[in-house]
Amino acid sequence: MTGAALHPDEEHRAYVRAVKIIISAILMIAVPQIVYAWAIGNRFLIKDGFDWSYDVVLWGVAFACFGRSLRAENLAALAIAGVMFVAGCHTAYDLWHKIVTGRRPEFWVAGWSSFTMVSIALLLLGVMWRFRKSENALVAATWLSSRNSIIITLCFAAISLFARTRDSQGAEIALDLLAIGLSFQAVYAILTKLRWYTTPENTGESRS
Repeated sequence: MTGAALHPDEEHRAYVRAVKIIISAILMIAVPQIVYAWAIGNRFLIKDGFDWSYDVVLWGVAFACFGRSLRAENLAALAIAGVMFVAGCHTAYDLWHKIVTGRRPEFWVAGWSSFTMVSIALLLLGVMWRFRKSENALVAATWLSSRNSIIITLCFAAISLFARTRDSQGAEIALDLLAIGLSFQAVYAILTKLRWYTTPENTGESRS
């Protein structure tokens, strides 16, 4: 049943439900975590909480532009690029502060971070699996993005737990640099795609 093609209207409703489930689940983790982390002054939990918030914005943008016009997709892409840029800058600042202060996370914090990453990855797999054969470009792109995120997240969670509990900061710094690089690479890729969207053959819609 889940592998069968869905009727467009049924797929639309199913996709909307899936995105709502994902956003709700991430908010249930992010909001209490940020509040608790701020109360105890734990920068690692605050950073992880805000990383979840960036994911909420990205999924919210995908939800908002689903079934909209090319112009809406362009604006959504710009919003996603902005979020990725802010996320990269946030990680860069956090890395600088980490190096200057030499701070390390407690074991339970590293464990919680890895646990939540794996939990959301498994949720993504569960709710997005049915869309793996979708003919809708946005839905298919979201599934492929989710598939990649699942693979990366599961690997990253294991490596992150190891890196954050070592005596040296080297492995943790390398992971942060990778995250920063991926964020800025995503911004560049999105902006490049936008230039393709605004070629002369598409200018008619942009003027309307």
